Amino acid sequence: MYAIIATGGKQYKVSEGDIIKVEKLDVEAGKAVTFDQVLAVNDGTLKVAADVAGAAVTGTVLGQGKEKKVVVYKYKPKTGSHKKNGHRQAYTAVKIDKISL
Repeated sequence: MYAIIATGGKQYKVSEGDIIKVEKLDVEAGKAVTFDQVLAVNDGTLKVAADVAGAAVTGTVLGQGKEKKVVVYKYKPKTGSHKKNGHRQAYTAVKIDKISL
């Protein structure tokens, strides 16, 4: 059984027991989190739209962290101008506990 949830402007395909990294949530480690925006659930047959209106996915927050650094390099030819920046996106690691319809 799997579900497709939306959080932080992205969509994730999750099953029970999965560990996913979502956009940073303001929840402490060890606390429960519920994702109410469920787009689809497959438990043998695919259910979407009105069939998953009351569905929810619950999980436990494992911790907060930052992704690997992404280097952003901007360069303009013939002017000698260049700029180098780095960015590390913050995330929250969540272990999926239960998918309920």
